[in-house]
Amino acid sequence: MFIFAGVAVLLCLLGASLESEASFQEAIENLQSPIAKFVLWVVLAGLIYHSVAGVKHLLMDLGIGESLEGGLLGAKLTFIISIALILVAGVWIV
Repeated sequence: MFIFAGVAVLLCLLGASLESEASFQEAIENLQSPIAKFVLWVVLAGLIYHSVAGVKHLLMDLGIGESLEGGLLGAKLTFIISIALILVAGVWIV
């Protein structure tokens, strides 16, 4: 649910930033606050996890990792890859 709301807010911010140069500068200023950076990171974290889990499900649809052991390994890899990418996103935002 927070991904949907967060993406909606980010799209509104994008639309506002495209109106004029002044609104673009205002959007940049709004994104400089620590709270805005944290919210952006949380939304990106949700999108990253959702995307990595989606790739895992696509691989399972192809027949890769359908066994119990494969499912457990896929779940562990999903968490590890997601955590790594979420940390990279946090460094990129700061």
